[in-house]
Amino acid sequence: MSAVSGGGDAYLLYHSIGHYPEKEADLSRGLTDFAQTWAAFDDGQWGKILHKRQQFIDLWEQLIKAPQGTLTTAENVTAALMSVIGALPAETLRGKKVLVAEDGFPSLHFLLSGLSERYEFDLQTVAMRQGAHWVEDDDILAEWDENVGLALLTWISSTSSHRSDIERLAAHGRKMGSLIGVDITQGAGLLPYDVAKPKADFVISTSLKWLCGTPGAGIIYVDEGLLPQCEPDLRGWFSQDNPFSWALDAFSFAPDARRFDNGTPSCLPAVASLPALQWRMQQDDAAFVAHNRTLSQQLCDGLTSLGLRLASPLDPDKRGGSLMVSLPQDTPAPEVLEQLRAQQIYMDARGQILRMSPGTITTEAGVSRALQALGSLLAKAA
Repeated sequence: MSAVSGGGDAYLLYHSIGHYPEKEADLSRGLTDFAQTWAAFDDGQWGKILHKRQQFIDLWEQLIKAPQGTLTTAENVTAALMSVIGALPAETLRGKKVLVAEDGFPSLHFLLSGLSERYEFDLQTVAMRQGAHWVEDDDILAEWDENVGLALLTWISSTSSHRSDIERLAAHGRKMGSLIGVDITQGAGLLPYDVAKPKADFVISTSLKWLCGTPGAGIIYVDEGLLPQCEPDLRGWFSQDNPFSWALDAFSFAPDARRFDNGTPSCLPAVASLPALQWRMQQDDAAFVAHNRTLSQQLCDGLTSLGLRLASPLDPDKRGGSLMVSLPQDTPAPEVLEQLRAQQIYMDARGQILRMSPGTITTEAGVSRALQALGSLLAKAA
């Protein structure tokens, strides 16, 4: 693993936008090919572009071990969740609870909060304990009873990197008779994930972050047992088995995940993200994770030696690929980020919580440089 030319050794933003050594060249070739295909004076555009979109879907199915025909594209995780909620039989959620954790992706909470009245469910948010940075699995289990129609689980928190024990949570959910959805955004492409181990009713994600893709390339996976029950509110000509069936009184959903398609597919994000997915699937999985773990431990040791309080689990088996720390209240995070940026050291913050995620182009020397620069800034502020 090595940094790209022109910087990147201290790039620590894989929880946001991921990079790999030939990303710019691959992306340029992919978009140039799209431009040439789309601008050609012939009638072959749709066949070629839809084929590339299908390649994107196929790679995602391979990545998370989803059976063929159970996965399709979405603009983002929020749109994906909306599609699933709008497809469930009315009695699934009516008069029941939808359970989410406080440290889940806020956008999904905003959506569910707005939908609760329309779909007649109560949104139940499991709170963090006082002074904590993530929601404990035990607290989710304590509030998960038979009246939970749907539990939306976050595999890895974007604010703490806490990794939930999805297997334990899902086993409880099956006993309660609840539907189980999992947002795998912060781990997809780094840590292995299997939609059947444990079984999830649906999974949503994006192709950003560890997968190094582009905006707009989200996905929806729906279990084969749930698919036939789903009739999405958002539907269109591509929701059919044959999109070119024009009989207005003969609409019927496709038998597979294509029923979650609607109008003309937004192909460009999938086409643009395809080179990154192809690159990722060519990597050695063990080496990919080991590189992150080595640099994460280097970060962990260095940050604690600086006297910073971790906002992530200390145990690497209980976190994703990121590390978060709390800055002192008298050290404004925006100023720290600005001074680090001037040294080509890249991380971000949520309030006073610094977020750092080492990936493929990050190096041990880059992490050392980031720790040294951060230490100097803290010393000056003291």
